[in-house]
Amino acid sequence: MRTGPSQDEIRRLNLGALLRYVHLRGPTSRAELTTNLGLNRSTIGALTADLAAAGLILEELPRDRGRAGRPSLVVRPEPAAYVFAFTIEADRITAARVGLGGVILDRRDTPRPRGELPPVEVVAPLADAVRAMQRSIPPGARYIGSGAAVSAMVRREDGLVRLAPHVGWVDEPLGETLAKVLGPDRPVTIRNGADLRALAEHTRGAAVGCDNLVYLHGDAGIGGGIIAGGRPMTGHGGYGGEVGHMVVNPAGSPCGCGARGCWETEVGEAALLRAAARDGYGRELVAAVVDAAARGDAVAQNAIRQVGDWLGFGVANLVNIFNPEMVIFGGSLREVYLAAAAQVRSRLNRNGLPACREHVRLRTPLLGDDAALLGAAEVAFEPLLKDPLLP
Repeated sequence: MRTGPSQDEIRRLNLGALLRYVHLRGPTSRAELTTNLGLNRSTIGALTADLAAAGLILEELPRDRGRAGRPSLVVRPEPAAYVFAFTIEADRITAARVGLGGVILDRRDTPRPRGELPPVEVVAPLADAVRAMQRSIPPGARYIGSGAAVSAMVRREDGLVRLAPHVGWVDEPLGETLAKVLGPDRPVTIRNGADLRALAEHTRGAAVGCDNLVYLHGDAGIGGGIIAGGRPMTGHGGYGGEVGHMVVNPAGSPCGCGARGCWETEVGEAALLRAAARDGYGRELVAAVVDAAARGDAVAQNAIRQVGDWLGFGVANLVNIFNPEMVIFGGSLREVYLAAAAQVRSRLNRNGLPACREHVRLRTPLLGDDAALLGAAEVAFEPLLKDPLLP
């Protein structure tokens, strides 16, 4: 009877742990790896040799060699191992080539009009972007996989978009469409954009070291990504975190999902612009309302207060339910939060349970608009990080 993992399984686990460490932390000395991974020096030396031979890391002498004694070699992730990362957002499509270590090596941004478009028309520019980026890939670079972030309810197993009301998609096979456009040799892992932003901020951004967080993203709608106990909380099928469709005002406005009074109808771009008597949509108009409020425009100030109060109302509910250490406001919600921080905190203090709210930090993203790209890259790198010896 088998009593434990084999030596080969242990070796693969250790290789994955070491590669993940330098992928997330960047250049790291062998001495630090020995201490933090709990392995001895000879084991670290053997693991780094294997990873270097696989073209996944580089080893070099430290640049600061002022200390006496033999210097500890520095281990760096090799960005020649790369993935393609894609984002499909309300008003733009982005494709990037991301190297191991999370460095964006190349990118292409394509604006797109809001409104209903079939998936094949939305994703076609991604194929053009991949072909353009391929022309500058150096010889010997190693392709790992692809990841995509989309503002929609996405079925984890195959990338089927169950609902994306702001582009009119219902049960659209986005994964199948991307496979046809990009080619069968480039399988794509598709996830909800807010989930991937939360993942990126947790691993590389404002929430490093924070194992319980809620990420809120605003564009045409409101998305949420939740990390609980250090792990993404996506629910059965991958549909968890749809906080924008939490009903907060049953007598409120109709929502694109078919319900009435969803949170995004009170705090989304449309709600702010309607309250500020502005026509149109987009983050530029949101920023214009925030700027007008800062300059004393009474209508804009009232709109900010109104939306800020509803924002705090919903945040209080989320804080009471998930008990996070941090709430991050991204996309258009970043500007709204910064302008209405007093209203948000006031409502949170009134509606949040003291034990849940007293420690909560309210923050904006450290990674900015690159969070979704980097999150998409993380899920594309994940098979390699679990087992660096996979072909």
